[in-house]
Amino acid sequence: MSKPLPSVVLVGRPNVGKSTLFNRLSGTRRAIVTAMAGTTRDVIAQRAEWQGRHFELVDTGGMFGASQDPLHELVLDRGRRAIASADLLVLVVDGREGLVPGDQEIAKVIREADTPALLAINKADDRRAKTGSIEFYALGFDEVFEISAEHGIGTGDLLDGIIDALQSAGLLAVPGTIAPDSETTPGVTVRMQPGELSIAIVGRPNAGKSSLVNRFLKEERMIVSEMPGTTRDTVDSMLTWHRRQFRIVDTAGIRRPGRVASAGQVEGLSVMLARRAIADADIVVLVLDASAGITEQDAAIAGEADKAGRGIIIAANKWDLMKDRGSDFVTVFDEDLRSRLKFLDYAPVLHVSAATGERTPKLLEAIDRVATARATRVKTPALNAFVKRITEAHPPASPGRGQVRVLYAAQTAVAPPTFVLFTNIATSFHFSYERFLLNQLRKEFGFEGTPLRIHVRRRHREARPAGAGRRPSREA
Repeated sequence: MSKPLPSVVLVGRPNVGKSTLFNRLSGTRRAIVTAMAGTTRDVIAQRAEWQGRHFELVDTGGMFGASQDPLHELVLDRGRRAIASADLLVLVVDGREGLVPGDQEIAKVIREADTPALLAINKADDRRAKTGSIEFYALGFDEVFEISAEHGIGTGDLLDGIIDALQSAGLLAVPGTIAPDSETTPGVTVRMQPGELSIAIVGRPNAGKSSLVNRFLKEERMIVSEMPGTTRDTVDSMLTWHRRQFRIVDTAGIRRPGRVASAGQVEGLSVMLARRAIADADIVVLVLDASAGITEQDAAIAGEADKAGRGIIIAANKWDLMKDRGSDFVTVFDEDLRSRLKFLDYAPVLHVSAATGERTPKLLEAIDRVATARATRVKTPALNAFVKRITEAHPPASPGRGQVRVLYAAQTAVAPPTFVLFTNIATSFHFSYERFLLNQLRKEFGFEGTPLRIHVRRRHREARPAGAGRRPSREA
């Protein structure tokens, strides 16, 4: 098991440029950046690298400064927790505004934490910052860097300072180990990818995604409130479970496109990041509000995950509120769910409660099973024996093109498992026959919770040399 990466936490008042600096140093666009103070609420973490050395970069919400956010006290609490758990702190200040009381308050919190710290004076490219920068040296930091997060000025020097501070503290991470392949059943190999597994928690607003993440982590890591749209950024948290490393990614609630468009820039960016989290994930956990039932928007979100080829698990949350619905409610609920999400018949469904913890351990077990299924590779002899048996008993049809024969098959990829079937004439199968083959593959080899892909190719005959196969002339 690899050693956790050292944590470098960016702290500062609202709107000093922490999220812009976070995106610059991490080389990503993970943090939402707007001119609105208090845009960032949750603590966001991203693996970062400089000169071959790795660390975890953490963005926090603005502390102590002016904010109109009704959840500002919760944001402040999360910021204090991040400071307490940091290996290195970077105080970000606004050089254009000069030293203000909020900066002094945060500097005091940093001194009380007794954690190594650097000072980054942002927006130093602005001529208004030339005189204001001098004021910040009164805060007493040994290492001060004048930077422009927006334009990248001085950020290389800041990264050098971060690496030097981590090396001085002996905190740089040791590379992790690679899990070996494992043989599960005859004819099947499971090739697990090295490193961590990315789990995106997605769904509509107020389905209980952040509460579920907190339940997994056994701490109040994510800000939770009854106000829709509480989560804005995609927020990563590491979870070690049975020696497996899960990166749990909490996402903003995804509403219908029309509502998102009318809600403004912040929600639009939040939804974009949530969709990006689906595309980047290994497994997607679709969280449904069981008390509200299944909606078209739930189906749309699930469709994105299926199209992206991600492993999918359906978590019907708030099941503790369903106890008084009668003995037949589970059956009726599941039948309705399967009817509305027919294309996800391969995805396991779990009835959970983030509030009480009911069956949430089972959800982690399901994540592990689906991860294994996505990494499963069927050995070619076993696959061809299966295909021969199935296609001889139920031959494929290609209207108007004669008898179709499957000559051989191969699995060409995992995550998602992808199969190519070579035939004598057909270049595609009817969708109903392809669905039949997919069902038979699942019945034979499992593949719980993962989409499968089938491609059909016509085997091309090798070109014959010039003159080969011609009948000899009578004159010869």
